[in-house]
Amino acid sequence: MLRRLAAAAALIAMAACAEKAPPPSQAATPPIAPSPASPTAPSPSPLVFPGFSLTAVSFGNLPGWQADTQSDALVALRRSCAKLAAQPADRPVGANGVGGNAGQWRAACAAAQAAKDDEARGYFEQQFRAYRVQPADGKDGLFTGYYEPSLRGSKTRGGRYTVPIYRRPPDWDPKGGPYPDRAAIDAGALAGKKLELAWAEDAIDVFFLQVQGSGRIELPDGQMMQVGYAGDNGRKYVAIGKILIERGVYKPEEVSLQSIRDWMRANPKQAPALMRENPRYIFFRVLETGGPIGAGGVALSPGRSLAIDPAFMPMGAPLWLDTTWPGPEAKPLRRLVVAQDTGSAIKGPVRGDVFWGPGAEAERHAGQMRQPGTYFLFLPKTVHPPDA
Repeated sequence: MLRRLAAAAALIAMAACAEKAPPPSQAATPPIAPSPASPTAPSPSPLVFPGFSLTAVSFGNLPGWQADTQSDALVALRRSCAKLAAQPADRPVGANGVGGNAGQWRAACAAAQAAKDDEARGYFEQQFRAYRVQPADGKDGLFTGYYEPSLRGSKTRGGRYTVPIYRRPPDWDPKGGPYPDRAAIDAGALAGKKLELAWAEDAIDVFFLQVQGSGRIELPDGQMMQVGYAGDNGRKYVAIGKILIERGVYKPEEVSLQSIRDWMRANPKQAPALMRENPRYIFFRVLETGGPIGAGGVALSPGRSLAIDPAFMPMGAPLWLDTTWPGPEAKPLRRLVVAQDTGSAIKGPVRGDVFWGPGAEAERHAGQMRQPGTYFLFLPKTVHPPDA
């Protein structure tokens, strides 16, 4: 599972996470044609749930629907469908009956395996209904981003590689410990217990690796070790960006992943004490999946996987995202994503964290993203969510 505080969510909150897919249908199916773009009238009666409501809308009323490449999201959905297929048919998908049960997703998931990439838009229109998600308080939703960082390290200690990256202790409690806090671990509380998964050259890089919850370690021979969340010490997260604001270092609107790291680089003597203000500590494991694993149990897709609050949205469900790109221009960002992860900073009915993937561009998007917006929940037509 990729459990993290979610890049900008955590960092800007500093300011204020190979089963077989179900087989495709053996019957020959005609090409899936998308419906006309003209909108139809939405349902006048919203379905009300704790904290939010759902109102049915036509696909023609989804802003930007005709411009997206839905086949990219179809790839992500197939991965979630493989997990759903392994669940008992009566297992609930999401809280409060919002997503029905696993059995009610099987027809849509089987059709996902059979659909061709150039039929993706028509597939979603034929298999799903779209619902606007409206928070009970009427406020805009919030969307942030996270990414997969890279850092230099070694499997053995020596030379410049002196900062440990720890695996999960053998007595780890899935409820979260508690184990020694960050200050105690930095002082050597876990030293000598053979828990070192790797050694890094920079403590700040390791700190941000922990914030993201997964990443890539470039080894001296050029190989990459991919690591992901394996547990934590059960301590409460403290946002160090908020501390910098309280100390007058930054204004709230100035805080980002990049600005926090810049301050730490410019103040190397003060950075260790600032990091210790956050007692939460993350343990890692080696990943063999080719990508970080989200809380939904599948490899995440850059730009198409979204971390959500599972208390409101069903894990594995497609969502039509309507927000803006990070950066000064704030151009519309409208695309189909799939709920495949969670995060301790991701709370609320319209709250999302976009996984941007690895690399400098992904880091830039994740570090700057804090955008208002909304999303629309897609549910199979076989699912009829009750009015709670």
